Amino acid sequence: MNETSSPPIRKIVHVDMDAFYASVEQRDNADLRGKPIAVGGSAARGVVAAASYEARKFGVHSAMPSVTAKRKCPDLIFVPPRFAVYKAVSQQIREIFAEYTPMIEPLSLDEAYLDVTQNLKGMTIATEVALEIRAKIKQVTGLNASAGISYNKFLAKMASDLNKPNGQAVITPKNGPAFVEQLPVRKFHGVGPATTEKMHQLGIDTGADLKEKTLEFLVEHFGKSGPYFYGIARGIDERQVKPDRVRKSVGAEDTFSEDLHALEPAREGLQPLIEKVWGYCEANGIAAKTVTLKVKYADFSQITRSKTVLAPLPAIADLEDLVNLLLAPIFPPRKGIRLLGVTLSSLEGRAPAAEPQLRLTF
Repeated sequence: MNETSSPPIRKIVHVDMDAFYASVEQRDNADLRGKPIAVGGSAARGVVAAASYEARKFGVHSAMPSVTAKRKCPDLIFVPPRFAVYKAVSQQIREIFAEYTPMIEPLSLDEAYLDVTQNLKGMTIATEVALEIRAKIKQVTGLNASAGISYNKFLAKMASDLNKPNGQAVITPKNGPAFVEQLPVRKFHGVGPATTEKMHQLGIDTGADLKEKTLEFLVEHFGKSGPYFYGIARGIDERQVKPDRVRKSVGAEDTFSEDLHALEPAREGLQPLIEKVWGYCEANGIAAKTVTLKVKYADFSQITRSKTVLAPLPAIADLEDLVNLLLAPIFPPRKGIRLLGVTLSSLEGRAPAAEPQLRLTF
């Protein structure tokens, strides 16, 4: 068993709240319970930030344009986001995590990695730690959480999706390599649409296919990601859970199924990316002064446009305005746009006094 991880074998829990924004809205408004709801704007350029499980049955999901969501589910109820509330609930959840371990690495307001190898409760079974944490979250917030338990971050993340909603799953060192082998690469966490497409072109459809490739082959085709892919194909991921990690930048990007040629679809495509990077900053109590827009065209050429402001951005509306300011001048584009990305840098701790001013635009 020690071949898959350095001794002692780590115990990693990935906790992921179920339909977090939508669940908070249903918790706080009895009229919304049991109904298909989407958190986000219903206007023509709106994007779904989160969808309730009732809405997901119709194929509605986050990052979907609101007009598409409404077409799929005519009875869909749109609810404006309340980020200050989500942040407060996220802080409650973080405090519960801290009762068990200081080794907490938040990914956003609604998910985090926990290293419970050595934990504050002296519990030896990680699945029991996850059960307790989920029960405590339910007791304190009234919300459901799912969890994945494994010996590394990659497999813990994959496991948290196996029994959603309101469930948990464990992938043991014994079962890890076999689990990865049968998994389609499109389901690998960290493998986006563009990489999936490239892997398929190289004849890599499953973890087993990936495992057959040499390290040299993967480095040749995927650069610095090659060693990571080589490892996870074997159920190996040596990344540590990093609490309070200092980051120089926070970014998100998306490759579109069809090239974009118009401004409004580009704005719609950027909205979930804006919300993702903002959510990370909120969860980690940081703020940014520099915003960079990345644009990759159909011929794979790319440009970046940046803007730095004097003071950290106080609200997501300010980030949206800045991104739109960078986006507008590139239209009409010289070629179709296949990828857009948003990166925040010049990061610093957010002053506690500024917190009440967050989200005044909502």
